[in-house]
Amino acid sequence: MTINILLIAHAPLAQALRECALHVYPDCGLQVLAIDVPPDEDPEITLRRAEEVKIKLGEGQTLVLTDIFGATPSNVAKKLVEGTQTKLIAGVNLPMLLRAICYRHEPIETLIQRALAGGAQGVMQVAVAAPQNQIKRVYDQKQSNYQQ
Repeated sequence: MTINILLIAHAPLAQALRECALHVYPDCGLQVLAIDVPPDEDPEITLRRAEEVKIKLGEGQTLVLTDIFGATPSNVAKKLVEGTQTKLIAGVNLPMLLRAICYRHEPIETLIQRALAGGAQGVMQVAVAAPQNQIKRVYDQKQSNYQQ
């Protein structure tokens, strides 16, 4: 059974993450839905919208991903999942979402571990080094090296 994914985040992050995910996995549009939380919306209204979207996802298991633990989207998501089989992860990023989509056919606890690993492994410092084994060219006005 495939697990549904619901994104709840500060506007416009939830929809933006969903659109990025659909670029990679275009066939998952019905199983990955998003709710953007505007800054001036009452949390009770956001909760009602989230409940409606969760109903659209159907009776299957759902993994809810939210952006910042303790912020309004996270608090709404926490209320949404209380007393249900639905699971919640805070701190969503694109690598986490892509990993969750890729493995949503696995059991929910396995999916959670894979999503957390994807999110953590997707955050890294990237060293910017000068290109190696490159000769400066006479026409290089900025005296920069370019890899081909």
